[in-house]
Amino acid sequence: MAEKPDTPRQSDGPSAPGAQHLLVRLLQEFTLEANRYVDSAGGRNDMHRTDLNALAAVMRHAANGDVVTPGTLRKELNLSSPATTALVDRLCGSGHLVRVREGQDRRQVQLRMTDKAYRDGSAMFLPLARRMDSAMAGFTVQELETAARFMDAMIAATVQASQEASGAP
Repeated sequence: MAEKPDTPRQSDGPSAPGAQHLLVRLLQEFTLEANRYVDSAGGRNDMHRTDLNALAAVMRHAANGDVVTPGTLRKELNLSSPATTALVDRLCGSGHLVRVREGQDRRQVQLRMTDKAYRDGSAMFLPLARRMDSAMAGFTVQELETAARFMDAMIAATVQASQEASGAP
């Protein structure tokens, strides 16, 4: 008896499987190009991608009012303790981070970005921001809101897949 061919999955929305595959491919291309940009911009400033990822993490946590410790970076960037120490030493040595001891538990080392980190980050990413602003200018507010919802969903899906891949609950 011949097997039945797989039938395409029906969708409640306007996305067809072909459109979904196209979007996944475009997300992959975007990720690749974003990584290339980070490597190029960081390389011109003698910074590794991990350095820039660490600064982005510190900036994001600081914007939320969260305390950032070396342990925070270790977990977020999936680094070993020695690699985290080397990373923090490198960023402190380059003038991008400072270690501070504040609050009730003065044994805890907190990490803060310096003005130099903000200046260097702005200089590195201003060209990308200008190009992205220009590209977004061709879209309506509703289209950008839909794109933002889509990206939020893709980020959440990626986080969940990463947790599954690592065996995390």
